[in-house]
Amino acid sequence: MANQPPGRILVIDDSEHNRYLLARQLDRHGHTVVTAIHGRQGLEYAQQQPFDVILLDLMMPEMDGFTVLDQLKCDSQMRHIPVIVISAIDEIDDVVRCIDAGAEDYLTKPINTTLLHAKVNACLERKRLRDQEQAHLIAIRYELELGRRMQADFLPERLPHIDGWEIAAAFVPAREVAGDFYDAFILPDQRLVCLLGDVCDKGVGAAIFMALTRSLLRAFAEQAALNGDDPLRAVAMTNEYIARHHHASRTFSTIFFAIIDPASGTVQYVNAGHPVPILIRADSRVEMLLSTGPAVGWITNARFTTETTKLEIGDRLFAYTDGVTEARSPNGALFSEERLLATIDPALNGARHLEAIQRAVMAYTMRQQPEDDLTMLVVWRYSAA
Repeated sequence: MANQPPGRILVIDDSEHNRYLLARQLDRHGHTVVTAIHGRQGLEYAQQQPFDVILLDLMMPEMDGFTVLDQLKCDSQMRHIPVIVISAIDEIDDVVRCIDAGAEDYLTKPINTTLLHAKVNACLERKRLRDQEQAHLIAIRYELELGRRMQADFLPERLPHIDGWEIAAAFVPAREVAGDFYDAFILPDQRLVCLLGDVCDKGVGAAIFMALTRSLLRAFAEQAALNGDDPLRAVAMTNEYIARHHHASRTFSTIFFAIIDPASGTVQYVNAGHPVPILIRADSRVEMLLSTGPAVGWITNARFTTETTKLEIGDRLFAYTDGVTEARSPNGALFSEERLLATIDPALNGARHLEAIQRAVMAYTMRQQPEDDLTMLVVWRYSAA
């Protein structure tokens, strides 16, 4: 503490004698001192200039120390400045009131210079530690915002437009960055690829893994299509790459990957351990697209089989991540697949359909933000192409 760097100190006291003595003692230790003759002036100075510590007399004209302290602690820019109140020896009840209101410490008159410097130095140390912590938090928030923006670049800026079809998505991350992802794009042969994935972790690590997995899936699918191979091989190729080169991370993704022929409505898909997508027929019948292989990245040489179905006019394909069905009410009950099916309204178009489900989930949890990433994708064939 003896080597504590000097600080900027504001002395608020209506006594010229006290201001002089305090300023002189503090100046001897290298501090920069500004004095105010009453509380109103002191508040004005604190609003205009940065200070590390405020020495505040309680009994003053214009505005007393209690009012000054209350206003300091109600202001987001000034509430973190440490305040040392100055009182007479018989004003201990007033001191307790100030400590309860947020004052850091107190000094009694006549002021002992050793206690003055000890308490000022202690306040300076705590203030500087807090300032360093705040600077660190600001840097973290900045990095997370950069991560959020970069992650947004890995999601499609716009979804494909195909006559007679609607493709819509909803993406609500639980944090600044997410482990969920989705994509939709047109292959060179004009078939539509739709995919949805969920990384097994949360936060920055999951976001990095999400970017890797989504990029590999798209790159492998486009490469396969250009080479005349089956684009669904992208799932197995992504699995091998991650399982061989990133096995130490023990991170994996569930993935639903579908290729749709807009002309015929034929859907070929791989469900790699993902929550079961739902095919809602025009007559309201429901079919489940069950798993056809394990999660991606967990084991090498995993076997993924392909299943085929068809979207007729009026049918829609709905895929989602477990942030939907595993959302919890305040008492811990899951939203569940049954509640999801009951929420589906065939009368709504694709985008409004997702909005209705999202509202239902958030109303069920009674939260403004989901606990887990919430992502949905719907493909609706509403007329002949």
